[in-house]
Amino acid sequence: MTTVSLGLPGVREQTPQVASRRRSRRLMVGSVPVGGDAPVSVQSMTTTPTADVNATLQQIAQLTAAGCQIVRVAVPSQDDADALPQIARKSQIPVIADIHFQPKYVFAAIDAGCAAVRVNPGNIKKFDDKVGEIARAARDAGVPIRIGVNAGSLDKRLLAKYGRPTAEALVESALWECSLFEEHDFRDIKISVKHHDPVVMIQAYRMLAERCDYPLHLGVTEAGPAFQGTIKSAVAFGALLAEGIGDTIRVSLSAPPVEEVKVGIAILEALGLRERGLEIVSCPACGRAQVDVYKLAEEVTAGLQGFPVPLRVAVMGCVVNGPGEAREADLGVASGNGKGQIFVKGQVIKTVPESQIVETLIEEAMRIAEERGIDPEAIASGDGPQVVVAGGRT
Repeated sequence: MTTVSLGLPGVREQTPQVASRRRSRRLMVGSVPVGGDAPVSVQSMTTTPTADVNATLQQIAQLTAAGCQIVRVAVPSQDDADALPQIARKSQIPVIADIHFQPKYVFAAIDAGCAAVRVNPGNIKKFDDKVGEIARAARDAGVPIRIGVNAGSLDKRLLAKYGRPTAEALVESALWECSLFEEHDFRDIKISVKHHDPVVMIQAYRMLAERCDYPLHLGVTEAGPAFQGTIKSAVAFGALLAEGIGDTIRVSLSAPPVEEVKVGIAILEALGLRERGLEIVSCPACGRAQVDVYKLAEEVTAGLQGFPVPLRVAVMGCVVNGPGEAREADLGVASGNGKGQIFVKGQVIKTVPESQIVETLIEEAMRIAEERGIDPEAIASGDGPQVVVAGGRT
């Protein structure tokens, strides 16, 4: 039998990236590099009232544990602005202040020690008149500015010109506001041009990527509930990141923000832009399956939730694609006739009854973790693994 040795995590060949990254300026959001050759970072936004410092810090801690690298907090009131110094100081990841309507909160966020400030020029009163002051304050503090243009709050002048928030309108708005900062020799800028329609959003970012070298923050705004929003974001981000466009991402879901982080990380892993963690490769089941593949995959997924070692586990249900997929994984099973062949690094190590498949796979995974110097007893529940459908009906 020919074996394919993929090696343990750290030895496995790295997943090739789909495209070269677009060359952009590089800036620092606190300790996180953005743009240039820096990895694509995952962001989210708190849903708590920012003025509730304890609740906001607790949610930031949850996001940090889920893998979030940069967090944004809303600052719609003076009470929220007053809470920023404590939040910025105690957060374990860089905090971006999200400012709308009142330019005075931009200065409050900079003074509070926020790592960056997001402004939406379309809804900030007399924004153009305040650009010089904002540029000076941000430059003196070393704080980058994200110019965040949204379809739902586009500058009225551009709505009048284009009639609706087209891709061209979003790009013109962003570049116009950048030019105002450039007049004051401020270029520590990141841009987003978000739209609820993935097609318009993709068009806008492609235009923007051709017309400037600023780092770009990707987002499908108001993407919707978890399922719909995940699909929209995956489609839009996948198209752009596959072309090398995008330096940070935020998946916007009508769901707890931790779910946004999980989806964002999974998208980057699927594109080879982040090292894959635990990946379950399982077949969709068909008439050839001789075991309950759905149940097996769910039980293995649950049993390995929070697994701390990068690992590809194949859970296959027939003799057509099963042995090949199981052999290519770090750990796998090819099932049939009430039993399963267990593969480790391309070799069959044992055959077990169907009732012992899940138990055996988990035991072998724990053994791999021990070989990597991780105490299996310390493995706690965390982010769920990525589930990949493989071995179709052909």
